[in-house]
Amino acid sequence: MPETRHLTIPTEHAGRRLDQSLAELLPEYSRSRIQTWIDAGLVRIANADASRKLKVWGGEAVSVEPDVHPAELPYQAENIALSIVFEDESILVLDKPAGLVTHPGAGNWEGTLLNALLHHVPGAATLPRAGIVHRLDKDTSGLMVVAKTLEAQTQLVRDLQARTVKRVYWAVALGRLLPSEGSIEAPIGRHPTQRVRMAVVERGKPALTHYKVRRQFAEVAWVECRLATGRTHQIRVHMAHLGHPLLGDSLYSGRRRSALAFPRQALHAVRLGLVHPYSGEALEWEALPPPDFAELLLQLESL
Repeated sequence: MPETRHLTIPTEHAGRRLDQSLAELLPEYSRSRIQTWIDAGLVRIANADASRKLKVWGGEAVSVEPDVHPAELPYQAENIALSIVFEDESILVLDKPAGLVTHPGAGNWEGTLLNALLHHVPGAATLPRAGIVHRLDKDTSGLMVVAKTLEAQTQLVRDLQARTVKRVYWAVALGRLLPSEGSIEAPIGRHPTQRVRMAVVERGKPALTHYKVRRQFAEVAWVECRLATGRTHQIRVHMAHLGHPLLGDSLYSGRRRSALAFPRQALHAVRLGLVHPYSGEALEWEALPPPDFAELLLQLESL
């Protein structure tokens, strides 16, 4: 744990808020982080509790107990159940449920797939990202492959870059898709103003999605999508760019709404195919959609 810092407010800071003063005195920490410490009672001024809006006048003795941010701690192994479809000494294929975050990040430092892998796979802590080579969004379900050795991870990353890994998804998109089969080739990058979103942008990374309508309904289409590349949120961004955002996708559907209700983006990784990194054998798996997605398809069939 970092040691307690003892500071004296300089006289030239007179009239400033406490958090403003400390942000200048402790430039290695962000102001928002310092505010969090003040709110948590980790900052004391004249040996009394402080508030971030407190005005300082110079000469005050301040003690700060820097708290370790979760991102600075080693990821912990957690005994989280995994639905394993295939496993040998070098790879693991699993059927990820919707709601499970793949990798720790802001707001989700525990209870992730990575935490589960650290418990399930001996030696995963020695691998980059515990062997994860590609991700599924939190609310996307379906098949993922994870490497159990560095050699396997290196080869799988190469195969993904060479576009030899087969990844097929089922999605339910809003509207009537015409033509009913095609390809979306449009570069994807971070949205210029909304940082939580991706977007089709001129300087984005190349991205290619092939799609085919399996069944067209009155308001939505059951679509099969095949990834040629693997950009963040690729299918969700490409389908929205086409004018047909996914049902339940609050991030990319904008003001478009449907009479149908679905609590997450209707997206499931249904098939995964790859060449085994050691044996060279071509392997393929299929995972039927989870109950909520299957119920949605039944509901559509009955309309």
